[in-house]
Amino acid sequence: MIKGLLKKDLFNLASYKTSLIIIIVFCGIAIIGTDAINLAPTMICAIVGMISLSTFSYDEISKSNKYILTLPTNRKEIVKEKYILAIGATIFGGLLGILLTILVVNVMNYIRPENMINLDYKILITTALGGIFCISLLQAIQIPSVFKWGAEKGRIQMFISLFVIIAVIGGIYFLITKFNININIEMLSDFINKFGLIILIALMIIMYFVSYKIAYKIYRNKEE
Repeated sequence: MIKGLLKKDLFNLASYKTSLIIIIVFCGIAIIGTDAINLAPTMICAIVGMISLSTFSYDEISKSNKYILTLPTNRKEIVKEKYILAIGATIFGGLLGILLTILVVNVMNYIRPENMINLDYKILITTALGGIFCISLLQAIQIPSVFKWGAEKGRIQMFISLFVIIAVIGGIYFLITKFNININIEMLSDFINKFGLIILIALMIIMYFVSYKIAYKIYRNKEE
C-alpha cells in the first residue's frame, strides 16, 4: 500500500514540475560566474526537499486520508510513506544539484573558455551533504508538527523551531567569542575529515527515526 501512497503523492507533485524547472534555471543563472557556484546543490536540495512536504496540503484540502483509511492500509503506513518521500526527495535534490552544477559549469566553460569557472568537487560535495543534512533537520521538525497542527500551523511551528535553533547556535558562538574559548581548528578539521560523513549519516538516521516515532504517535491518536 505504501507504493500506492507514493504514486498518489508523486502524481500530486507533478504539478510542480514546471515551477521547479523555472526555479532551477533562475538559480543557475543567478550563481553562474559567482563564488556561490558551490551552493547550487544546497539550493536545489532545499527546493526539492521542501516541495515534497507540500503533499500534506493536498491531503488536508482533499481530506484524502479519510478515504485512504477505509482501504487496506493503516496510519503507520501513511506516516512511513511521508518519510520515505521526504528522504527520497532530499537525496534526489542533492544529487540533482551536484549533477546540474557540474553540467552547467562544463557547458559555460566550453562556451566561454576565456572566463573559466574553477569547480572544487570536494567543496561541491561537502556543501551538498551540508544541504541534505539541513533539509533533513527541517523535515524532521516539520513533519510531526504538520501531523499535529496541520499544514499551515505546522509550517509556522517549523519556522519557530528554526528560529530557536539559530538562536541557540548564535548563543554558543557568542559564548565562545565572549570568553575567548580556544578551539583547535586544525584538529577539528582533521576530525571532520575522518569522521564527518559517518557522524552526518548517523545524526540523520537518528533525527528521522525520532521524528518518525513522534509523528506516528501523534497521528495514531488523532481523529480524522
